[in-house]
Amino acid sequence: MNSTSAVDLQRFSGPRAPRVGVVGAGGLGIHHVRILRDLCGDRFVGFVDENPARAAQVAEQHGVAALPSLEALLDQADAVSIVVPTTAHHAVTSAALRKGRHVFVEKPFTVTLAEADELLALAHAAGVVLQVGHVERFNRAVRAAMPYVDGPRFIESDRLAPFNPRGSDVAVVLDLMIHDLDLVHTLVGTRVVDVQAMGIPVLTPQVDIANARLTFANGAVANITASRVSRERLRKLRIFQRSGYLSLDLAAGTGEFFRLRGDFDPRLLARAPRALEEFVERVELTAPDGEPLGLELAQFIGAIMGQNPVAVTGEEGREALEAALRIVSAIDQAHATMSEQAYPDGTPRA
Repeated sequence: MNSTSAVDLQRFSGPRAPRVGVVGAGGLGIHHVRILRDLCGDRFVGFVDENPARAAQVAEQHGVAALPSLEALLDQADAVSIVVPTTAHHAVTSAALRKGRHVFVEKPFTVTLAEADELLALAHAAGVVLQVGHVERFNRAVRAAMPYVDGPRFIESDRLAPFNPRGSDVAVVLDLMIHDLDLVHTLVGTRVVDVQAMGIPVLTPQVDIANARLTFANGAVANITASRVSRERLRKLRIFQRSGYLSLDLAAGTGEFFRLRGDFDPRLLARAPRALEEFVERVELTAPDGEPLGLELAQFIGAIMGQNPVAVTGEEGREALEAALRIVSAIDQAHATMSEQAYPDGTPRA
């Protein structure tokens, strides 16, 4: 994919711009620090991290302030980006919302729907922006494909990655697959009515490999596979619709669209074999280049300033979470059914 240009990210400075900070400066959080420092300049007040050695290193590396506590950060910032383990999302986000701060929180939104609902209520009461970090919406391949998406009927998604301890506190469905659940829901645009799933733990007590088949209210079907115990990285999305077929490589940010040529007469196929190129047109998908996380965080700041809509609302983050939890439940149920069939009397055989 040849980008036509690069996205020129707006810089947010001056007294009207919000004062911004970051909670958590680990493997992903350090990139939030880097990007928000560049976007916000002197409106970036600093970050907080529970590891003092890491905090000192990040502060020196990026020339920013490491604040002593979450409370100290919330006292200085108007908005925070929360990049902590999923199990801490609710506690940290609720503390920020209760202080009336705008919040960007990484995916998955929370661990439970009850936690998500409480955060939505707090954000509504405070009248602040609450954005959930589903960064794949800003992938160059996805941005390039969206003008061609027209009523998908079948979607196939594969996301494979080597093991990384970050995110292993939850199942791979909540760690990796949730990216694709958000994308698929965005592409189809209607609710899930049926879930079939299977998964297994490999390196952790949680499910590390999972496959799910989702059926939507309009009849569309999505088949999604996610693994965090692969030797190679793979992030591919294939979209089948009446007007053609889109193939996206999310890792490379490239894509192509195959569609019937406008002058093609399908009656010709019945008369004699034809070369594919005679009736199928290949369209290379192009979009301006840009770091997805930078685009995502710029949207967050822009939403606070009233310049653009919230890219991924808390409600949308909840929808992805609900789909993920339904898949986890379906996997648990499938395991229970298999155990009942293997040991009908409930006693494993030696």
